[in-house]
Amino acid sequence: MSFMSRQFVKSAIVAGGVALSAFAAQAQNTIKVGVLHSLSGTMAISETTLKDVMLMLIEDQNKKGGVLGKKLEAVVVDPASNWPLFAEKARELVQKDKVAAIFCCWTSVSRKSVLPVVEELNTVVFYPVQYEGEESSKNIFYTGAAPNQQAIPAVDYLAENEKVQRWVLAGTDYVYPRTTNKILEAYLKSKGVKPEDIMINYTPFGHSDWQTIVADIKKFGSAGKKTAVVSTINGDANVPFYKELANQGIKATDIPVVAFSVGEEELAGIDTKPLVGHLAAWNYFQSIDTPDNKAFIEKWKAYTKNPKRVTNDPMEAHVIGFQMWVKAVEKAGTTDPSKVIDALIGVSVPNLTGGYSAMMPNHHITKPVFIGEIQANGQFNVVWQTPGLVVAQEWSPYLEGSKDLIADWRAPMTCGNFNVKTGKCGGKGGSN
Repeated sequence: MSFMSRQFVKSAIVAGGVALSAFAAQAQNTIKVGVLHSLSGTMAISETTLKDVMLMLIEDQNKKGGVLGKKLEAVVVDPASNWPLFAEKARELVQKDKVAAIFCCWTSVSRKSVLPVVEELNTVVFYPVQYEGEESSKNIFYTGAAPNQQAIPAVDYLAENEKVQRWVLAGTDYVYPRTTNKILEAYLKSKGVKPEDIMINYTPFGHSDWQTIVADIKKFGSAGKKTAVVSTINGDANVPFYKELANQGIKATDIPVVAFSVGEEELAGIDTKPLVGHLAAWNYFQSIDTPDNKAFIEKWKAYTKNPKRVTNDPMEAHVIGFQMWVKAVEKAGTTDPSKVIDALIGVSVPNLTGGYSAMMPNHHITKPVFIGEIQANGQFNVVWQTPGLVVAQEWSPYLEGSKDLIADWRAPMTCGNFNVKTGKCGGKGGSN
């Protein structure tokens, strides 16, 4: 065979392979959706429910006919509360499983782990948990609360309604609590709180021996000024923390605790009677009385075949994010990530608390804020709420280096950290 003939045959084989590959992709009957949540390890207490709600949402969407005429297929993987494993599993979901989007993560350290991977592979990711801000990625859509949608309003509530003057900022030792507390410390000082009236403490994931720390909190609160604990403790460490509060006789009337990572799911494993009156700040509670929420709770209990299963805030964030993704895919007419990313901005869907949440140009959503008081049955009684929806501040106005930054992913800016003073994209922190 001549050289030209061999080249022709080779080209024909390659072209045929590409055509077959394209045909196979088109013939695929399902659109795959990645579900990347810890089902084992310290974060399983919180994340298993998020996996379950995603499976329910996907099943429900398939009953409606799927998306773009195709059924959705969940690809569930367990990163096992192992932060580097999140990145590895995210890569596998995109490259091997060919998922169209990933719904993932609880901790910020797991989100930070997947961020460079999903940016490199240009994947659509929905992150459903409150976080520290200081980030805006082209590929991540933040359906949980930024600090001004949870932490700041909670501190304002305690100062105004509980007359709190001394503050214990207690958190798990990783990026979300440390950055949130850095913001809160700056905010409190801007309000005239003295440094000696702020106590900051960090403990590792899974921490179980709280006796000394709780004793220190009790001592700090005995100075004659109303004291509160602002808790960014995550995962199963919350169970022994609240038990030790009760053991040492700390009641909500003495030193109230407002938690940002304790919801109905975490309380399901605790005797809540000694915790009555302590608080949590979220953007959703199961106890909120709206027709949409009632229908969701009923559907959830039927799906899990367990009348005792509870709902919580990050679940609602996945409900919102999933609806937004479906709407954006249908709007774009494709699952192509670049087109879906553009289509998501401006999408508005019903939340479960009686309104609509919209995806803003900074890739964060509008949310109401609620303060709930723990009840003996493990539910929350809403004691305060914002009058309307709050637009997320992705960059904190209280931190140097952040206060001049904004994110706007619409063309022509398409920037996650635009410096309004220098007029340039590429300030500190996040992605652009």
